[in-house]
Amino acid sequence: MGGPAYDCLTNPLGAVRFSFGNALSSGYDPTSSHGKDWGVVDLFRHYFSDESAISQVPILDSSSIKWVQPNTLVRFRGMIQDMLGNEFYAGAYKDDSTWRTNKYSDVSQFPDASTSDMQVWERRLLYCVPVPGQNQWTECSSVELRNRLLDLTGLNREKRARVDEEMTDSMDSNTREAGLSGSPFKKMKAGEGTSSASECQVPRTDGAPQSSVLPPATSTDSVPCLVKIYDSPESDLKLNDVVEFLGVLTFDPNTMMDMDSPDANPDDFSEAESVQMPSGKVPRLHCLIHRKLETQHFLHGSSLLTELKSPQMFKEIRESLMTYLTGLLGNDHVAAQLLLLHLLSKVHGRVDNVAVGKLSLNLTHLNKESMSIFGTQLRDALKSLLPFTQSIPLTIEYLNAASLGPKKDYGTNRLVPGVLQIADGTHLILDETELQPGTLNSVGVENANLLKNLLECQKVEYDFQYYKMEMATDAQMLIFSEGKSNIMPADMVLPFQPSQVNPLQVITPETAQAWRCYLATCKSLSHSIGQELQQVLENDLVAARQMDRSLGSQDLSRLLTMARMMSVSYGETTLSLEHWQMVLELERLRKERLK
Repeated sequence: MGGPAYDCLTNPLGAVRFSFGNALSSGYDPTSSHGKDWGVVDLFRHYFSDESAISQVPILDSSSIKWVQPNTLVRFRGMIQDMLGNEFYAGAYKDDSTWRTNKYSDVSQFPDASTSDMQVWERRLLYCVPVPGQNQWTECSSVELRNRLLDLTGLNREKRARVDEEMTDSMDSNTREAGLSGSPFKKMKAGEGTSSASECQVPRTDGAPQSSVLPPATSTDSVPCLVKIYDSPESDLKLNDVVEFLGVLTFDPNTMMDMDSPDANPDDFSEAESVQMPSGKVPRLHCLIHRKLETQHFLHGSSLLTELKSPQMFKEIRESLMTYLTGLLGNDHVAAQLLLLHLLSKVHGRVDNVAVGKLSLNLTHLNKESMSIFGTQLRDALKSLLPFTQSIPLTIEYLNAASLGPKKDYGTNRLVPGVLQIADGTHLILDETELQPGTLNSVGVENANLLKNLLECQKVEYDFQYYKMEMATDAQMLIFSEGKSNIMPADMVLPFQPSQVNPLQVITPETAQAWRCYLATCKSLSHSIGQELQQVLENDLVAARQMDRSLGSQDLSRLLTMARMMSVSYGETTLSLEHWQMVLELERLRKERLK
């Protein structure tokens, strides 16, 4: 066999079978193992233990699926949208006196389905989609990687053929003799039905296509994936996790749709003909190893992630980002300061029904005219800075028609996605500036309650028909409105006061990348309040309560959250008196505008 690294990359199934043979020689018993890993996971983890090795593996998307070959190694980055239960498969069988394995493959190959030596194993099924609201800058270009991979494959094709010849000849001949269609062994699957992965589930309101009524939850050219999980505890992966799966791709190239065809609809997974998710429309990935993704994993090739350590560097990048945000907001420095704190917020704990760390922001005094200028510029800027962003129009028509909460469809045994089935770390802009007087129907009332619950508790209610369940999430929420929003009572309300409209600033790719790294790094910092400063904070909070009896525990908690965000915005992990005083001054300026 050639170098193991080469085989893992260009011939993963060859590496699987080779390691299976080695395990058999070392005493591995397929009859008592129940499919337990025989060293494959450690093998692939070893050779893909660093980013440079992982980056050699093509990412499966709407572009790469046109050229990537079946049974090759790919990565799929996406969100777990549905968990489809388990399926059974012929994991191992005896070919004469030699054990063979079908693990990490779709087609079960065996000479005689009735043999008592055939071992039935189990694997889990996850329906995954590209992360809703994922922005273009997070995606890798597959052109260079394709050329590199094709070169590597070409150089090693002859060597690989020799390695595989002995292993595959027997399997191929057995498959032809037995005939897969006539096999009495049937895979038993749970929950194979499917529904649209990319469109909001909304009834047509005026005869127009759905996509013209509501924005899709994901890109129209997105590629979903049915991921098959082996050797991983169920608690390791949960609904809505953002995960990178590395594994063997299988799909039927004969039925693979032409993504460039105007008649092709990659979202057409809810039609009767495809309820079983044919592999030509929904590729399969047999997962070898996986990892949960953070924002840092979407910052391609940035050295700043390791260099961003000194307080001076944090301060310089913070200053340049603040200048940019202030310019976008018409030189409203207070709005820019609060926006930065909002962008750095994340839920870092939960006490009863309180999500500690959330910091929603409501910018008021905005109308249609000012939104077309400042709102549009800010929305575009956030798309270029954050990995996942979505916008929701808060209008009567939208609330009355949209399906915001996910719902279980027991007819297809699938979870029908809603707009609010999102990944942690998603930024939501809610635009209330076009809200007109009207009446909410029952759907509208339910949607308004869903949004309010998300804002206040950072939870989304999932409808399982016979019962409802709240799922914890972590979403940053920015509300634009003319007056203080009654639908969305934000943590911070600030009347927006721009003094001028500035020309758009041209941002270099290097600067944009520096800001992305800065935001991601600041959000990941731990934080604490030193013993010596705790008494100062206590005295200041008591004094604030005495001056304003309307201050409640939520207001005091918000001040502490703002202090945390102010501190980490300078790269500090411990709150200083200077940063605490900056927060008090910022709060004073905010309250002055509310008078």
